[in-house]
Amino acid sequence: QVQLVESGGGLVQPGGSLRLSCAASGSIFSIYVMSWYRQAPGKQRESVARITSGGSTNLADSVKGRFTISRDNAKNTVYLQMNSLKPEDTAVYYCKAAIVDRLGHAPYDYWGQGTQVTVSS
Repeated sequence: QVQLVESGGGLVQPGGSLRLSCAASGSIFSIYVMSWYRQAPGKQRESVARITSGGSTNLADSVKGRFTISRDNAKNTVYLQMNSLKPEDTAVYYCKAAIVDRLGHAPYDYWGQGTQVTVSS
């Protein structure tokens, strides 16, 4: 089986920074796109950032210039560096990864359990 585990969330003041990590483990053959989503209370889940296996990135307009997505393929880990945080960034952040398992199944989207980010003074 495959699982994703997020870490690094917490409480931070406006203007502060956090670095989220998401590590994939299990019967992994390859990982394609890895992504970050977030969901605030009463709102739909939204895409924040994505990164391909080759390192190409895309960011939501709301976080461009403030967030950076990166990955360490050797560690099967994706990161989200969040700077200049705003109260509106408060949400549960989830990672998603398109993974081919070692049985050769077609790519499947796996989700992490989520990590809470709260930006408040």
